[in-house]
Amino acid sequence: MLEIEIDGKKLTVPQGSTVMDAAHSVGTYIPHFCYHKKLSIAANCRMCLVEVEKAPKPLPACATPVTDGMKVHTHSDMAKKAQAGVMEFLLINHPLDCPICDQGGECQLQDLAVGYGNSASRYQEEKRVVVGKDMGPLVSAEEMSRCIHCTRCVRFTEEIGGFQEIGMANRSEFSEILPFLGKTVDSEISGNVIDLCPVGALTSKPFRYSTRAWELSRRKSVSPHDGLGANLIVQVKGNQVMRVLPLENEEINECWIADRDRFSYEGLNSAERLQKPMIKHDGKWHEADWQTALEYVVKGLNGVSRDHGKDAIGVLASPHSTTEELFLAQKLARSFGVNNVDYRLRRSDFRADAAQQGALWLGSSIVDLASAKSVLVVGSTQRQEQPLLASRLRQAVKKGSELNVIHVADDALLTKLNAKLIVSPLALVNALAQVLKAVVAIKSGESAIDLAAVSVSAEAQRIAESLCGAESASVVLGNVAQHHPAFSELLSLAQEIARLSGARFGVLAEAANSVGAELVGAVPTRGVFGAAVSAGLDAQQMIAAPRKAYVLLNSEVEFDSYNPQAAVAAMKSAETVIALTAFKAEGLLDYADVLLPIAPFSETAGSFVNMEGRLQTFNGVVRPLGEARPAWKVLRVLGNMLGISGFEYTSVEEVRAEWQGKGDIAPSLNNVLASVSANVQPAATALVRVGEVPLYQADAICRRASSLQATRAAAVPVAHAAQSVLDAAGVQSGAVVVLKQGDGQVRVALEADATLPAGVVRLATAHPTTIALGGMFDPIEIKQG
Repeated sequence: MLEIEIDGKKLTVPQGSTVMDAAHSVGTYIPHFCYHKKLSIAANCRMCLVEVEKAPKPLPACATPVTDGMKVHTHSDMAKKAQAGVMEFLLINHPLDCPICDQGGECQLQDLAVGYGNSASRYQEEKRVVVGKDMGPLVSAEEMSRCIHCTRCVRFTEEIGGFQEIGMANRSEFSEILPFLGKTVDSEISGNVIDLCPVGALTSKPFRYSTRAWELSRRKSVSPHDGLGANLIVQVKGNQVMRVLPLENEEINECWIADRDRFSYEGLNSAERLQKPMIKHDGKWHEADWQTALEYVVKGLNGVSRDHGKDAIGVLASPHSTTEELFLAQKLARSFGVNNVDYRLRRSDFRADAAQQGALWLGSSIVDLASAKSVLVVGSTQRQEQPLLASRLRQAVKKGSELNVIHVADDALLTKLNAKLIVSPLALVNALAQVLKAVVAIKSGESAIDLAAVSVSAEAQRIAESLCGAESASVVLGNVAQHHPAFSELLSLAQEIARLSGARFGVLAEAANSVGAELVGAVPTRGVFGAAVSAGLDAQQMIAAPRKAYVLLNSEVEFDSYNPQAAVAAMKSAETVIALTAFKAEGLLDYADVLLPIAPFSETAGSFVNMEGRLQTFNGVVRPLGEARPAWKVLRVLGNMLGISGFEYTSVEEVRAEWQGKGDIAPSLNNVLASVSANVQPAATALVRVGEVPLYQADAICRRASSLQATRAAAVPVAHAAQSVLDAAGVQSGAVVVLKQGDGQVRVALEADATLPAGVVRLATAHPTTIALGGMFDPIEIKQG
């Protein structure tokens, strides 16, 4: 520890601290532009010049290391004169367009100009003009004359985003911030440069010119998308969400949010929002009042249960629903005698259910995962599934962590990898078994899984050595592993690797409330906190053997299912399909019989449990649109109308108190299976599909955010395969082919991709152009178009 004195205050700081760090620790403000606590030190704005005793000239606080006994003056005559001089230089070329600037009212330059600038400029010459740049549909760079060259955006894309999409060209007054020529900014976390920009050079393109900062109300919320649970500030005007910003939480999202967290709010006011109950009659849709619609639902459910039995009803819920909604959905179903309840529509393998002892979760805190010295990520398209977690892992690698990957595609993770195994989905189990066998040999241990037929590759050996040699390690399964037809084997193998190597073992939650859905019993084999229940059918069984009636909670099965072709067919074969939804989607209008308008996360109170098992509550930030109602209220009224006791709630807090009163979250989180088993032989060679969910097709809100859908990541999917696959099919790269699964087929361009293993065709699922196809990792045929 070193002693330092700042403006007469004595304090001690760790060796290696800067003057800026020391000042922040005692609440002393030093003006700055280029400095940011999460970025490298640039020291190019010079606004943080301070006086240091015995130094011949002012020094930049952000780049000056503390020395023992140092005395600093931040408001001395020398410091103030230096800061005022820097401010004058910064304003020489800055345009005086504050009245029309989107940053007006929350501009760092405005604030510091008042405190450190002069009342009038001495500069009379013509100011420079910089031509605007096209950075894509999310970030506006139309007014780059405002740029003060702090380079925060440049450092963010390189250091946090992992790839330098923005750079600074030229020198002196000719310097310009710009993307690479002919390129846009396409990072999945690119919107953070808007927050980082201290002036109005980089602004939000969807928000641009819509309202003023001081007209907005700020309300806290939680992201409804991936399992990280990023904390948000939702800004509202006139009962409409206008903008979403990050709420700093170092343990979860730090000070960043992903682009889908930031821009998906556009979907909340989509033209497809369902504002009134609707009933289909004679093949045509008619608006109805709530009483009529609910009576129609009750009549339909009673009719199906009377004619076909309670087992003829299935409940399919989305894990993007709140914990309270999911709790009431399963309570309503089971109280009515229906045990077919599931949230895992994209899961294809449920064999591990019987051995599961608790809710699947990350296995550690997010911070602990990021600080592990060795991490093995199995079956995860990281940057699409968990953008902020992928960024955290990139930072971990910079600090010495070893990142290992077993996956079905060699994606650019924008970081150094210790080892990787890229295999066909048919060989994914065998690849993980190779690592287990190597771990068994290193630790001289034993596993209940028969590994005699497994041959260990060099990469698998490196992964095993990394896990066994690290003082802290983690093994995590991503979305691809969870959707894989052999998920139970992958779960068993990962558990054994973690047990023998001493690593933590976890599952990266797919959706905002995947963990919460398991805790409150929105699964067919377990009740709230794992309570015993009469087992029902899982999501796959409900679709493979269609029910006579379905209740859908926030679910659009054509986008949210493992096999959309089979899911839609099951819906169309049912006598009645009841959808509680915020949107009148084209698919729902085709196969549903009644649509009940429910509120999205922004219009209701509730809670999500993120991947680390953290319960985060939130309140609605605006009133429900039209006649939409919070889903928990709709479920409560349905319970009353069906004559079920225990549905007398008056607030969402009462619902939360009921499910929380049945147990505790922490003891209910358990990834360990009661027994492990796995067939580790590679499956017979076949051409299979790799069908991941695109970044901006993950949930109903994202799918309707127009700006996100205009990005490159949301472009119409193109199929990719190794050159050997194209040669076997007799097609050239770029040719239009017909891809066939079951009774469905689509015409797409097929391009060669050297990053893919042999025997696979990579084509996204959950997209309007591909929902005619079948299972995400099922066999697929190529026919010349």
